[in-house]
Amino acid sequence: TAWTAAAAVASASSVPVTATAAFSATTVAGSSSQQQQPNQLLSIPDGGKLRHSYCALRHGQSLANVAKIISSDPAVATVEHGLSDFGHQQAREAGRTFAGNFSPRDYRGVAIFSSDFKRARETAEHMADACSEASIPLYMDGVVLQTGLRERNFGELNGGSDDRYQDVWDVDINDPTHNEFGVESVYNVVERTTALVRDIDDELATADGKRWKCVLVAHGDVLQILQTGFRKMDGSLHRTLPHLETATVRELELADRGLCGYHAIE
Repeated sequence: TAWTAAAAVASASSVPVTATAAFSATTVAGSSSQQQQPNQLLSIPDGGKLRHSYCALRHGQSLANVAKIISSDPAVATVEHGLSDFGHQQAREAGRTFAGNFSPRDYRGVAIFSSDFKRARETAEHMADACSEASIPLYMDGVVLQTGLRERNFGELNGGSDDRYQDVWDVDINDPTHNEFGVESVYNVVERTTALVRDIDDELATADGKRWKCVLVAHGDVLQILQTGFRKMDGSLHRTLPHLETATVRELELADRGLCGYHAIE
């Protein structure tokens, strides 16, 4: 399967996001920071609609999952902690199921964008192979790698027990701007992932108006947080959404309106 390197919106080690004029003026009710919303899907022109259709695919079971460790350091995760044997099986099955349900009449083809971490790349390859076997056209003839889809950087917790995720999530719910334990903030993940979706939507614009089905292949935390962007919820609520299991495809539909903290965005 071909890989195409693409420009990243932001790396997982980026500094915490700050409010800019490009973001919605809506502030986070209930957040200690009262920071402006970093969700760039709140300010889409042309009626607030995305041109293309999106779904999330979490990578299959990885060797880091088996070892029960956190692996979000790009220097390690881009070359180590690929899929386990079971993870490869999961990813192949997910790809075949997706391809079998794909409707070529509705879309120009499938555009697969993946984190460059090894476990995501390998999952995306299985998806691309399944689409190719089903004669489904692929954007750029394969997988487009995007560092903007890397896992949330867990800082000093990298390489340690995955039990420590909960320690981070317990802080997230009260402060989505925090960098406790050196982790990347929730709001930074919201900003880089929703900005990436906007960039992809523009990149795939076609003269005939036909849509692409876009598959975003990434990781547990980054996809939980991205879902809040599509639902127009505050990112601090990412763990209130249904957990995305390994090698699971989930449709991402942009809400007409959503929640900012516990208050509706008007």
